[in-house]
This record gives sequence, structure tokens and C-alpha cells, in this order.
Amino acid sequence: MSQAALQSALVRPGSLWSAVKVVERTGSTNADLAQSAREGIREGAVLVAESQFAGRGRLGRIWTAPPRSGLTFSVLLRPDVPLPKQAWLSLLFGLAAATAVRAETGVDVRLKWPNDLLVGERKLAGVLAERVDRAVVVGMGLNVTLRQEELPVERATSLLLSGARTVDRGVLLLAVLRELEARYREWVAADGDVESCGLRTAYLAGSATVGQEVRVELPGERVLIGLATGIDRSGYLMVRSEGTDHLLSVGDVVHVRPANP
Repeated sequence: MSQAALQSALVRPGSLWSAVKVVERTGSTNADLAQSAREGIREGAVLVAESQFAGRGRLGRIWTAPPRSGLTFSVLLRPDVPLPKQAWLSLLFGLAAATAVRAETGVDVRLKWPNDLLVGERKLAGVLAERVDRAVVVGMGLNVTLRQEELPVERATSLLLSGARTVDRGVLLLAVLRELEARYREWVAADGDVESCGLRTAYLAGSATVGQEVRVELPGERVLIGLATGIDRSGYLMVRSEGTDHLLSVGDVVHVRPANP
């Protein structure tokens, strides 16, 4: 991908995006941008890697892909939003990515709470948000041109395998970042109120989790099986099991899967 072209398209007066850097290879774009955040880099920095050898998912899970087969990038945000409301930031990122990818490719991308993008039951992308002092670094790994034999796990997929009408990573990155900027500005302007800015409604409309019977794996090998009934204003998953409503935060959960895959 062309750093100069991305800079020209995204970095301009009034834009959220302050800098775009493309590197050939790194361990983790999230880790690199987190270090830059500690050094005081401005909000809106974007770091893109053509290849990542130490990518991480939630709970330290490893994420890998062949060079140039995916879209691997992180962004630095400094939201002026009350801390309790910032749990929605990774959901906002996922919604923006799913919306943009669906529009560009024609693939029906859905949202699995808390941090995955799905095509059917297969994982297309993962999102990881990490707090760094007063900033938040959010990264995504999106499978773009991986072939069947290159998929990291059996339940994964790629845009190529899903019949996407484009697999141009530059086009996809621009679309995701533009959608993310629009959603983020609306959310910040609403002081993080996900109802008034329409974020919760939009997320629920694209959810592959809500309305489904789910099996939730919890720490300590505990399991909760029930109906996912919604996402509350704090970003918690609402699950009804045996007549009792449970609120689950991202930190409460090891895995969320269909109860009857």
C-alpha cells in the first residue's frame, strides 16, 4: 500500500487523521502505536503493516497471516468521553469496519460481540482495543486475500473466499477509516451517549449475536447458555438464562459461541 496516497487522501485540515505510516513488517501495530501514545503522539495516528509477526487478539490469542494477504492496522484515539462510556469504542470500530467493508465488497459482514466480524459463522476480522494512559489504541486484522489453505483456523474466512467484488486493500482501508471517523465524531459529540448518536441501534441491526441462543464460556471453566437479548448502554452483552438476566462485560467472557453450532 502507498503511504503517500493514504496520507494525501486522509490527512488534511479538519480531519481526524493526523498521520499515516505504512511499514513492511512489525511485531504488532497495536504495541508500536501504544509506545507512540506514551511518547505523546497526536490523536488520529494510523499505523499499517504489510506483515505482522506478533499480532495479538483478545486474551493474548495469536493472530497471523501471510504478508499482504490482510489489512492489518491500528489507530490512536484520545476520546473526550467519560471513561465508563468508552467500553463502546471497540464496538464502534467494529461497526464502522463492517459497514464500510459491506458497502465496498457486497459481502454480508455481521458483528459478533464483542470484537469479531463474521461472514456467516466464519471469522473475517478481529478487533482489539487497548487503553494506554488516557488514549486508546484500536487495531484490526482483516482477512482479505487468504486462500483456504492459508486460513489460521478452520472457522475463518477471507473476502476473496466470500466472493467480494473488490479485494483492494487501499480502497478498503480508506473506506473503513472514513466510516470510523464519521461514527467516532458523532459518538464524541454525543458525549458517548450511544442512544442519542444512534450507535446502539446501528450495532444491534448488524449483530450476529443478539437474538441467538449462545454458549458463553466464562473464567474458571464456567458456562452460561441462554438467549442473547441485547447490548446495554455500557456495551455489556445481555443474556437471559433460565429466567435470569445476566450482564456480561468483555472482561467477563472467554468465548461466545452459538449454543447449537
